[in-house]
Amino acid sequence: MGYQEHKHLSPESISCSVIIISDSRTEENDESGKFIIQALKENGHRVMSYCILKNDADSIYQTLDEFLYEKYLQVIITSGGTGVSQRDVTIETVLPALDKRMDGFGELFRSFSYREIKTGSIMSRAIAGVSQGKVIICLPGSLGAVKLAMQDIILPEIGHMVREATR
Repeated sequence: MGYQEHKHLSPESISCSVIIISDSRTEENDESGKFIIQALKENGHRVMSYCILKNDADSIYQTLDEFLYEKYLQVIITSGGTGVSQRDVTIETVLPALDKRMDGFGELFRSFSYREIKTGSIMSRAIAGVSQGKVIICLPGSLGAVKLAMQDIILPEIGHMVREATR
């Protein structure tokens, strides 16, 4: 079965949770989170939960662990904490929880980012993978990065990722 046939068999409506990781964002000023939620809903997906956490490994791990046991949740999208500063701990916290990594996600994201921000794209540590049959995607916090990832990678492939993660 080819790629298009696989994609055709993918679910059309996905249950998602959104986690924003930032020491400064609030629900009022969180443009990236608002964009993720709006883009998911406009494309027929369900947002089961949304939260903002500090750059704190324990909080991230605890919330991720809770979401991994949510029966009907299929995708967890995080935004923030993926840079190279000492406060950025998202990747170090999420990586050990992954059963499988989707290295192509980060590679493609950095390739697309290069078109917009040139060599600054080397500092992005965006990743995706699967844990307990759920897709986890970790994005940078900037609105531009979130728009790029959602429009060019996530929305076109979210159903296909979920189908493959649950087979």
